[in-house]
Amino acid sequence: MKPKIYLSSPHMGDTEQAYVKEAFDSNWVAPLGANVTNFEVALENYLGNNTYVAALSSGTAALHLALILVGVQWGDEVLCQSMTFSASANPIVYQGATPIFVDSEKDTWNICPSALESAIKDRISKGKKPKAIIAVHLYGMPFNVEALRLISNKYEIPIIEDSAEALGSTYKGQKCGTFGDISVLSFNGNKIITTSGGGALVSKSEAIKQKAVFLATQARDEAPHYQHSEIGYNYRLSNICAGIGRGQMEVLDQRVISRRKNHHFYKQVFSNFEGITVFEEPSTDYYSNHWLSCILIDSNAAKFTPEQLREALENENIESRPLWKPMHLQPVFKDALYYGGVISETLFQDGLCLPSGSNLTHEDLERINSVIQKLA
Repeated sequence: MKPKIYLSSPHMGDTEQAYVKEAFDSNWVAPLGANVTNFEVALENYLGNNTYVAALSSGTAALHLALILVGVQWGDEVLCQSMTFSASANPIVYQGATPIFVDSEKDTWNICPSALESAIKDRISKGKKPKAIIAVHLYGMPFNVEALRLISNKYEIPIIEDSAEALGSTYKGQKCGTFGDISVLSFNGNKIITTSGGGALVSKSEAIKQKAVFLATQARDEAPHYQHSEIGYNYRLSNICAGIGRGQMEVLDQRVISRRKNHHFYKQVFSNFEGITVFEEPSTDYYSNHWLSCILIDSNAAKFTPEQLREALENENIESRPLWKPMHLQPVFKDALYYGGVISETLFQDGLCLPSGSNLTHEDLERINSVIQKLA
């Protein structure tokens, strides 16, 4: 069998092992140490905009703490983009709150400002003003920042920015991960950079960062004995994993360039195909890292369906994947409220994520192209 081509695999640089060795040599293998501190500083310097970063065990952990920090409690309602991975929504339930799902817009595939405002008005009319908005930069594509910020300010509802897929993307030149009242990053193994597993909480306030770190280290009070006045969590990133992150930050810009080259490769491949659209920025305001390159296939116009392409690739040991199944269609959220139309459902039906790793070789791309051309 031919070697497997993965959808998005980790891609190491040259210095990760040295930083990990430094952690072992200094015996700092716990969630403390120079790697954690320097990884946070590297992220703060990269993001700019006076950000403060707390390195955590996962993006999901960061989302959970973000909800706590904006005051979400049992019985509250939280608006959430439906077209996303389940980790965007699950922490709402961790808090005993209720997710209210919102449809996407066509241009960015992200939360639709119009549907979002309709949802807010309706919930307020029923005496249930939402406590927060979780907005996602899907597949690295920035959401409509200005429209969402206007809505957030108008109704005084904070935005939790899920930038798990968008490190390296920008909106009007500003880095994704800096637009939320609190923002979240992920360094899972399939992300644009990885710490094996890990994430980060980003804020504009050092006090919020320190509160996040406090909660992430079991909320231990300052005392010579173990004393706890709040419920805490074991969410801090280890010094070993942070060492991987330090090395990955040194190659982040190269990884963005490579992913964007993959996107342009697919644009060229599909340029002469009827009924196939490659997902790209709606205007020059948006700059996507193209974490995953995605296409939409109009089965009435194209010569194959998304599933036929997926199966053809799979038969050649090449991984592809349908778009995220919207949260309001998931069995676990079957009773959740949903606002909007059928944009997210149509995207799920017509879409496919294609191999997008920054470590794809010329030979890998030729194999992918060969499969596609055979279906033409």
